[in-house]
Parts: sequence; structure tokens; C-alpha cells
Amino acid sequence: MTVHELWVENYRCFRERQTARLAPLTLLVGENSTGKTSFLAMVRALHDIDQGRRPDFKKAPYDLGSFDEVAHFRGGRGGRAPSFRAGHVAKERRGRRASQDYRLETTFAPRGSAPALEELSLITDRAWLTERPASGRLDFGGNGKAWRCDYRGRSSGNEVRDSDEYVWPRFYSFMRLQGDAVPQGHNDLVPDKLTKELQHLVMARLPIGEDARVYASAPVRSRPRRTYDPAPVNEDAEGSYVPMLLADVFFRRTKNWESLKRALESFGQQAGLFDEIRVRALGKRETEPFQLQVRKHAASGTKGPFRNLIDVGYGVSQALPLLTEIFRAMPNGPSPARTFLLQQPEVHLHPSAQAALGSLFCELAASGRQLLVETHSDHLMDRIRMDVRDEKTKLKPEDVSILYFERGNLDVRIHSLRIDGEGNILGAPPGYRQFFMEETNRYLKL
Repeated sequence: MTVHELWVENYRCFRERQTARLAPLTLLVGENSTGKTSFLAMVRALHDIDQGRRPDFKKAPYDLGSFDEVAHFRGGRGGRAPSFRAGHVAKERRGRRASQDYRLETTFAPRGSAPALEELSLITDRAWLTERPASGRLDFGGNGKAWRCDYRGRSSGNEVRDSDEYVWPRFYSFMRLQGDAVPQGHNDLVPDKLTKELQHLVMARLPIGEDARVYASAPVRSRPRRTYDPAPVNEDAEGSYVPMLLADVFFRRTKNWESLKRALESFGQQAGLFDEIRVRALGKRETEPFQLQVRKHAASGTKGPFRNLIDVGYGVSQALPLLTEIFRAMPNGPSPARTFLLQQPEVHLHPSAQAALGSLFCELAASGRQLLVETHSDHLMDRIRMDVRDEKTKLKPEDVSILYFERGNLDVRIHSLRIDGEGNILGAPPGYRQFFMEETNRYLKL
């Protein structure tokens, strides 16, 4: 299931409803403090809800604070919005059946100091479900007719309990609840066809393992260390687990290591970062310390010495967590993430390496993954546009979306831009790249 549209309203710096077109490869651009990170946080929150998990607006790498800091503040007499809303539209293909859109719509209100789900709905052209937890009500319907389930005060045999971790326990228990549904404005029983549509609508949201995983990176990754002690692989947004992951693959999965090593070295050579990478064991057992080392080759082919990751500049260590996760997600990868939310992947990288990242993102998006990339790098963007123009991958112009975040007075507007077959940007507003044009005019003394 791929999300192709997302909207927010009264959320952070977005007062009016802003709708963004998402694509296999979506680039988020604009000045600092225009809501790009907040947008990524909502992408993950809606994904968590879609997979049945309660969203956490303080979970790394996005710490948005309390409800008062998440809901839009109009200032003056406008005050703070009493709630905020968001939703997305995803497309799923059912075997040979034509694909259909699934709409997820949510409303958040304060519960104590934190944002909490006040209302959530799943909608298709054939059926819909809406839950309002505060009123103890589950509504559903289709073909212009509706039914209602009141689940408060139910007998213990049909009781549906809340969960601190999962949303929609009542949605998952729909088949029990719908037997007591009350028709709204008619006397019809729930049709079997509608029951099947609703059941699929609910079950499509159940967590489906690694393939549903979102990889969300922090804008600054963890610092390298000279020596690592083996430890369990506990994922985090900064990528501090990646050295342990690489060592685990090196010691336990030789074939996977050779494949991953080739991919890392191929990119390292294209980007000018390194020509070889290795895990250097400091003992005879995998439980003993190890180091990560890289080396460069001279133009003549002479191989330089291996150097510790901490001794070769910050760029390699900043890129390594992203590269490792990306290559694991390529076709036939061992543990693929479906969606990537990346913040400033170009940090500490030379322009040639930034451009190489653009090509890598095109390759990953063309393989069926979805990437949302917040970037300030013209080199990365230009490479993506040229690779699409030159058909370096199967990525088409319509498979790329550029979201331009433009600041107004007290809020932000999102512009969904496209590229054409020549890589030109279409639909840009007057303010897009105004700074660069002014700098160029100044340089040319115009």
C-alpha cells in the first residue's frame, strides 16, 4: 500500500488545510522552520495509526512536545486550535482487481497535555468506518446507509478493552460488534457484501511485519567510535546500532555480508568516500571488540592503508547508517523497510557524494520503496531530475514530487511541484528560489 496524498489542518505551522501530493520519491524543500520536519512526523504518525499503533509525537527523531505545541497557534484573539486534523490516501491492489483508494482521516484533541485520537475513520468508495472513543461509538456504512454500535456498558462476553499500545481494538472486533448494530434512518440488516468490504477494510490495517516498517532518520547521525563492543542490535534514529548490525552480518551471515559490502563499496567509489570497507575483529571470537575501517585507492590503482572510521572525516560515518538501511531495503534485501523518512541526508557530504545520493534514491524508489527526503541540497535535487530525464532507472517524471514549504505571515503553505520529461520543475510559485535569483543578480551586478 503506497500513500499518494497527505493533508494536515490546524497542525503546527499549518492553519488552513494543506494537501500534498506524495510519490515514490518526494523531496521536501524550503527555508528553515517551515514545517518540513513536522510534516515527516505526521507521515509517521498516520503510518503508525494505519498499522494499528498509537502515534507518539515525542518519539525520536521527532519530539513535537505537548498538545499545546502541536496544535496551531493563531496568535492574538485567534488563540490555539482546540483540535488538529490529518489524513492520507493510499492505494492498494487486490490481486487482479483494480486498485482502490483507502482514506484514513483523524482528529486529535488534548488528553491531559498530550494529543490523543478523538475521531478516526477508514473510507473507501464501497464502505466506511468511524470511531469516536469519547462517546463510545462505532459507526459504519456503505451505499448511502449507516449503522451504529454503542460499545459502552456491554456485557463482559462482548466487551472490547482499550489498549495502551494499539488503536482500533473495536475496529478489530468489528465482527462481534456489528451483530448489535442499530440502523440509522432505515430498518435494513447489514448486507453480507458490506460486511465483507468492512472486514477487508479493517484487516488491511493489521501490522504486516518488516515490509511495513518505516525507517526515520535523524538529521545528525551518531558519532563514530574507535572501537566497538558487540551488543544487541537495537535500532534508533541516529544509527548508533549500525556498527553492531554490520558486525553481526559479517560474523553470522557471510553471503549477506559479501552482498552488502559490494553495495557499500560501489556507492563509496561513485561518491568518492571510500573504495573498501571492512569489519576488523580484534579477537578470535565474535563476542570480542571490533573496528570499522575503510580505505581509498590511488588513481594508479595502488591501495592505501585501512583507516579507522573515526579518522576519515565525518561524512563517511554520517552516510553509513543511511546507506546500510537503503541497501538492506533493495530487492532481495534481508530486512526491507517499505518507507524512508530522511532528514538532510547530505549533511557533511561533498557535492559529488550528495549527487550520488540522488541517484541512489532514484534506484531505491524505482524498486518499489517510498522515500520522503527533506533536503537543502541542489546537487541532490539536480541529480534526481537529470536521472529521471536520462531514464537511468524506471522512475518516471510522475514518480517524483517536490513539496515546497512557503512561509506566510503566521502559517505555511505547501506547494506540490512536478517535473517534466526534461527534468524541468513545473508549477513553482513566484517565491520559489527567489533567494538564489537575487544572489545571482547581485553577482552579475544586475
